[in-house]
Amino acid sequence: MKSGNILRCIVLDDEIHAVKLLADYVIRTNGLELVLNTTDPTAAINLIHQGNVDLIFLDIQMPDLTGIEVMNIIRRTQTKVILTTAYPEYALSGFEYDAIDYLLKPITFERFLVAVNKAKERISTKALEAPEPDHIFVKVEHRLQKVLFSSIFYIEGLGDYISFHVPAGKILSLERMKHIELILPPQLFLRIHKSYIINTSHIDFVERGRIVINKEYLPIGESYKEKVRLYFFPPILYPGTK
Repeated sequence: MKSGNILRCIVLDDEIHAVKLLADYVIRTNGLELVLNTTDPTAAINLIHQGNVDLIFLDIQMPDLTGIEVMNIIRRTQTKVILTTAYPEYALSGFEYDAIDYLLKPITFERFLVAVNKAKERISTKALEAPEPDHIFVKVEHRLQKVLFSSIFYIEGLGDYISFHVPAGKILSLERMKHIELILPPQLFLRIHKSYIINTSHIDFVERGRIVINKEYLPIGESYKEKVRLYFFPPILYPGTK
């Protein structure tokens, strides 16, 4: 939480009227700050992975990504979740992912405040943040394989599969590059091509539009060149500028 014990909040729902209602509730409530209200799960996930969100009001039933899938993606962050749903039978799944509460639609302001007070209590008791995770679990055949972030040289997209290049060789997983990109710590990993995500701590050098890691020359995709340039040469902000 930032100074003053203000909880920074996101409202995510695929129904715009539900977004507007909860956004209004957040604005009306002392101790809450609305930083995003949206129907776009990717926008919410990206903001959460920047580390600037304390609490998300999350709809369970959404067409692109379900609330449970979003919870799975953000589970390694410090952001807490209050579920919103018109279907109480789905709420149990959310509690398996440590949701603080669920709000059954139509949501009254009084019930909203009960959930918010639970969130404030939960977050205040965990003011000492847990250490950042140093690994990821990926699907390999019929098991979940633990992979240390530090061991990953780079990740290669291979159609429906991705390959983790590690010192021992390759780990092949039935995953999507977009999903992996969302759950990897952005301070450590950088996507440089539609088929490559690199661990920036393993960069040897950059040469003629390619990044060399572990003697492998990886191309920088045309649409990723500006993103890569900003990684190596971030803009300088002088006092009094934004």
